[in-house]
Amino acid sequence: MKFLVFLGTARDSTPPKPARLGARVAKACMFCLSDRFNDHEVELIDVLDYPTDTVFKPHFAYPKSSALKELSTLADKIEQADGYIMISPEYNHSMSPALANLLNHFGSSLFSYKPSAIVTYSAGQWGGMRAAIGMRTFLSELGCLPVSAMIHVPKAQEVFDEDGVALEGVDQTSWFDYFGRTFNQLIWWAQATREQRAKVDPHSLVKAFKRTPAERNAP
Repeated sequence: MKFLVFLGTARDSTPPKPARLGARVAKACMFCLSDRFNDHEVELIDVLDYPTDTVFKPHFAYPKSSALKELSTLADKIEQADGYIMISPEYNHSMSPALANLLNHFGSSLFSYKPSAIVTYSAGQWGGMRAAIGMRTFLSELGCLPVSAMIHVPKAQEVFDEDGVALEGVDQTSWFDYFGRTFNQLIWWAQATREQRAKVDPHSLVKAFKRTPAERNAP
């Protein structure tokens, strides 16, 4: 199966400098997945690799001939993926605006009927857990319901180095065991939803609204 790992931070102004703290967590997740779940394809999606226009316009609002190439390529990857891992810091008790901005470019029809996993982190003691609560609502609305287990990494700068490897004195096996609980849930659900999508096209049962969100309103 194929999974996309979204690194949802654009900031490099917080400690530890000069590397982004979220990059350490993302690399640790990729390392764990390649080490323990290497029969699946995993790709990192970094928000810095995609344009952030001053005036927001989602990918689906463009005519196909004029849509930004980077967004069209990402749309295809999202549609082809079997599940998603969303990595976010916590800003004002909320998820990263950069991650929300990127995900908001795409309709829920690309994400829906597939699972997601939430990974948050912080330089402080809470590990971004308050942002994770809000992410449950956000991802559910996209249709990629998050699995129950979540990953929180407090004081991430004291856990992983810039390559995503556990720092001296940190038990990497224990951390990967902790990661594995969430990743195992994600993979189980991804397999189940993939098999069911092959049997029944969910979009034929619950059609996406095409003209206005009011199409899903009660009579």
